[in-house]
Amino acid sequence: MDRIFENTETAFALKSDSELERAFFLFKLIANEPLVRIGTAVTNFAIKAHLPVDGLIRATVFDHFCGGVSEDDCMPVIDKLWSKKVCTVLDYSVEGKESEDPLDDSLAMTLKILDFVNEQDAIPFAVFKPTGYGRLALFEKMSAGKKLSLEEEAEWGRVVNRFDTTAKKAHSLGVRLLIDAEESWIQDAVDELVHMLMELYNKDKAIVFNTVQMYRRDRMDYLRQLHEHAKAHGFKIGIKAVRGAYLEKENERAKEKGYPSPICPDKQATDANFDEAIRYMLDDLDTFSIFAGTHNEQSSYKLIEWMKSDGIAVDDSRIWFGQLFGMSDHISFNLADLGYNVAKYLPFGPVRDVMPYLIRRAEENTSVAGQTNRELELLKKERKRRNLNG
Repeated sequence: MDRIFENTETAFALKSDSELERAFFLFKLIANEPLVRIGTAVTNFAIKAHLPVDGLIRATVFDHFCGGVSEDDCMPVIDKLWSKKVCTVLDYSVEGKESEDPLDDSLAMTLKILDFVNEQDAIPFAVFKPTGYGRLALFEKMSAGKKLSLEEEAEWGRVVNRFDTTAKKAHSLGVRLLIDAEESWIQDAVDELVHMLMELYNKDKAIVFNTVQMYRRDRMDYLRQLHEHAKAHGFKIGIKAVRGAYLEKENERAKEKGYPSPICPDKQATDANFDEAIRYMLDDLDTFSIFAGTHNEQSSYKLIEWMKSDGIAVDDSRIWFGQLFGMSDHISFNLADLGYNVAKYLPFGPVRDVMPYLIRRAEENTSVAGQTNRELELLKKERKRRNLNG
């Protein structure tokens, strides 16, 4: 098949020479694990000490991986992406807090984004993170099936209400809603909530999407059970499939608490699991809508091939490819150029509040074998094409 992801001219068409050079510089830094560790420590210290580093962060790593400090601030980036037929998923990337006020703030922000999204063809999805709507410890207790105190029951009722309020509004506006995944020990409670929302709001089409992390051994079983339930109860399923984001944390906790790790034994098993999930969902597009969140070229090529062999139109509204802003432009822009549905996750929020997200991005890139090197290889190729090697 055509190796479409090699086309760097299309991949980096939106980047000026200076933006290309900044990307090259950043990925060279990220490729150096000791530098990432030092940079993370220095950045954390600077933020905690309230040093005036916002401008420096904004001009470098923030502007490469984020859209802006507010949804309006993101509009120039959204418009640029849209000019190349790449859609946006606005992601308010402020990490969850342990008190109630920020949880209500997260709800208010998501509802505000839904209104904003409803007016923009370029933004077909909204998204929220469950721990933005409820305390992690509460999700953990619910997932473990432990009895809640009366106070916790009232608190859980407020969490359920935040989920339902968001899904109800998304349904009324006809805007699809992606719900992010969490660590395995709190995901069961999230799955139950999202399942309830799918039954309520996915009667005619997939509005509510759950996220499955396919590095978990049990996620194919989860998909099959959800599929059977959907067929029996007459609702559609929206699934965002990803490989997973908490690998080290999951394995460390399993070891520490003495239970078998829920994670696949190696990357090959995770890759096979991811591809199996996509193939399984493609076999029943009357029920499933798929958001394939992947930076993996082979999985993307497989999905392209399967769509061709199954006679599925490239722009079928039930199939989307998704990547993070600032990464894998060679996948996003080349797919969009050929007419596939593509969306970039575009994080935004106050610079200091988004730093935990950015640090995690840098650490993940450092630990994912080949990802950063591939980014560098493509950036070098485009620099050479533009004669920027001097």
